[in-house]
Amino acid sequence: MFYPNKSQEKRLVKKGFQLIAGIDEAGRGAWAGPIVAAAVIMPLDNKIKGIKDSKLLRLPERKSLYKKITESALAWGVGIVDYDVIDKDGLTRANFLAMELAVKSIKPLPDYLLIDGRNLKIADLSSSGIIDGDYKVFSIAAASIVAKVTRDNLMDELDEKYPAYGFKQHKGYGTNQHFQMLMQYGVSKIHRRSYKPIKDLLEG
Repeated sequence: MFYPNKSQEKRLVKKGFQLIAGIDEAGRGAWAGPIVAAAVIMPLDNKIKGIKDSKLLRLPERKSLYKKITESALAWGVGIVDYDVIDKDGLTRANFLAMELAVKSIKPLPDYLLIDGRNLKIADLSSSGIIDGDYKVFSIAAASIVAKVTRDNLMDELDEKYPAYGFKQHKGYGTNQHFQMLMQYGVSKIHRRSYKPIKDLLEG
């Protein structure tokens, strides 16, 4: 099994950077609910076993690792951007805003960012974008777990408010169950109206 490593963080420490944050998000492709980003600064000597991209972990593993990460991180933070902002400003802008909020919530502020995907200029900090960073980079994988668990918890809360849609099961993603509930009950307040098939249902 391949696990992310700390080679990027070690390279940056040799260059003089000390507070290196991994950045990742959850919920980009969902039909409903917020997009959530996390920024996590892990100690370089951290020995937590099993950290990898959150999508490769079972629910109990994610929850256990979330607890270990948030307890041992030098600093961590999340940024939450809701469905209405995604519809108004677009996914790309909403994704950036969530990451920006996550980074700015960290005290002290990181001095370098390792971002999953393309590079983004956040808070004028030095940064690198790493394609598939959640598979490759330890701190980004840690951030992916924090973002995923945080968003899942939010969707569980929304399931109680909107019980007809099964958010607790699919977390707002485009499953057949979700589609069937949309067909039966229509579009809820927290659905992203700019996304297919929501847009098609509203226009139909």
